[in-house]
Amino acid sequence: MIACLGRVVHGSDDDVSTLFNSLNLQGTVENGDFSGIASKDFGGLNSVKPLYLIKPSGAEDVARVVKAAARTPHLTVAARGNGHSINGQAMSDGGYVLDMRSTSENHFKLVTVNGSPCIDVSGGALWEEVLTRCVSRYGLAPRSWTDYLSLTVGGTLSNAGVSGQAFRYGPQTSNVTELEVVTGKGDIAVCSETQNPELFFGALGGLGQFGIITRARVKLQQAPDMVRWIRVVYSEFEEFTRDAEFLVSQKDGESFDYVEGFVFCNNDDPVNGWPSVQLNPDQEFDPSHLPQTAGSVLYCLEVAYHYRNSDDPSTVDTAVSRLLGRLRFVERLKSTVDVSYVEFLLRVKRAEEQAKANGVWDIPHPWLNLFVSKSDIVDFDRTVFKKMVKDGIGGPILIYPLLRSKWDSRTSVALPEGEIFYIVGLLRFVPKGPSVEKKVAENREIVNWCIKEGWDFKLYLPHYRSKEDWKRHFGNQWTRFAQRKASFDPKAILAPGQRIFKRGTTSTTRQ
Repeated sequence: MIACLGRVVHGSDDDVSTLFNSLNLQGTVENGDFSGIASKDFGGLNSVKPLYLIKPSGAEDVARVVKAAARTPHLTVAARGNGHSINGQAMSDGGYVLDMRSTSENHFKLVTVNGSPCIDVSGGALWEEVLTRCVSRYGLAPRSWTDYLSLTVGGTLSNAGVSGQAFRYGPQTSNVTELEVVTGKGDIAVCSETQNPELFFGALGGLGQFGIITRARVKLQQAPDMVRWIRVVYSEFEEFTRDAEFLVSQKDGESFDYVEGFVFCNNDDPVNGWPSVQLNPDQEFDPSHLPQTAGSVLYCLEVAYHYRNSDDPSTVDTAVSRLLGRLRFVERLKSTVDVSYVEFLLRVKRAEEQAKANGVWDIPHPWLNLFVSKSDIVDFDRTVFKKMVKDGIGGPILIYPLLRSKWDSRTSVALPEGEIFYIVGLLRFVPKGPSVEKKVAENREIVNWCIKEGWDFKLYLPHYRSKEDWKRHFGNQWTRFAQRKASFDPKAILAPGQRIFKRGTTSTTRQ
C-alpha cells in the first residue's frame, strides 16, 4: 500500500485507477487540478493543488482514505464542504481533499431524543436542504442557523454556526445531540455528551482538527409559517447597542425571534449606503429624518417576529408594536415586510443569485469575522467603523450581540470573556487585482490594532500562520486543544489548511 501511494505522485489516469482499487473505495477519485474545485475556495485568496479529489460514498470511504494517508510520512486529508472557506482552510497542498457533498443523501431520519424531535443528517448535506426537507415533510426546523444556508452541516459545526437566533438557542454547535466522526486515526466513532464526550465536544468548533463529521443529530422545533422582517435605523452607536443588548437579554417570548444588525454609510451609495437598508422596494430611505448630529456612519437593527397563519393579524401587530415601542431608533426610518419562514431563512440565496448574475459572487472575498467583547465594542466602533472603514467595504458590515451562556464551554470554540460579546463581520467583495492585497492588509491592521490595544477579542473562522498566534487565540484552552489533537489525530493528518499543527509521525504535542 505505501509503495502504491509512493508511485502516484504524478496523478495520471492510471494512478487514479490504482488508488481507487487499492483503497477499495465505493466513491470516486479524480486527479488534483488547479482548475478543479479542490484547489480554490470562496475567498479566492489562495490556490493549492491537491494530489487527489476524492468523492466518498460515506464514512467507510472517509476512514479508508485517512488510514491510507496515515501509512505515509507526509500525506494529509482535508474535508471540503461547499467550499466557502476564506483562507484555504479546506485545502490540502499535495494531499487528499474529500468532497463531502457526495455524502449529502446518506442520512435523513427523524428521531426522538428525550421526548424532543431531532433529525439525523449527513455532514455533507447543505443546511438549505435540511431546512426545506424538514419543513415540507414534518413542519419542523432546526433551531439555530447561519445567515447563508448553502453551507454543509459538518462545515458549520466544525466552526460554530451563528445567526440572529443564536442569542436564544446558542450557535449550531449547541443544538446537536450526537455526531458520527471519522478521527485522524481512521476510526469511525459515534459520540455525544455521554458517549465519547471528549471527541464530541472537541469536534464541535474544532476546525476539523480532530475528526471529519459524517453525521449529525440536530435538534428541531415547530416551524412558524411567517416572519415579520423589520429594520430600524440609529445614528448613535450607544443607542444601537443598548437596544440590541436589551432584546437579546429578554426571556423567551418577550423579545423578537431573530436579532442582528449592521453598519452602513450615511450616503446614497447603492452597496454601502441608504439603499442597502430598505426591505420593501416600494419604500425609499428618507435621510431628512436623520438628526443633524448624525455622522458619516449609521447603524441598522434587524429583527424578525415569527407567527403562524392561524394567528390573528391584530395580535401580531400588537406584539410587534409593543416590542418596537421599547426601542429608541430614529422615528420614521423603519422598513417592514412579511415573508414566509423559509423565504426569510433563504434571504441570502436571493442575494447570491443576484451577485452571480452580475459577476460579483466569484470575485475575491477577503472577509474578516471577529468576536469582540462588550467591554471593548465602543472603542472598536470609534476606531474601526468610524475611521478605518467609514467609507464602506463594498459589502455588508455585520454587528450584533451574542450571549456567552448559550455556548457550551466544553466545545473547542474560543470566545471573549464576559456574558455579552459581539460578532463583527467585514464581508468584503473586492475585484481581482492590487486592491485584494490592500484589503487583506487592512484586515491585518484591524487585528493588530485589537492586539495592540489589549482588546478582548477572538477571530471567528480563524486563520493564523504561526503556532504562537494560535496559542494566543486559544489562550488557556490551548493545552486542551493540543491534547485533543494528540488523542484523535496524533500524526496531524486532518485539516492542514488551518496551519495549526504540522504533519508528522509523532505526537503533535511535541511540536
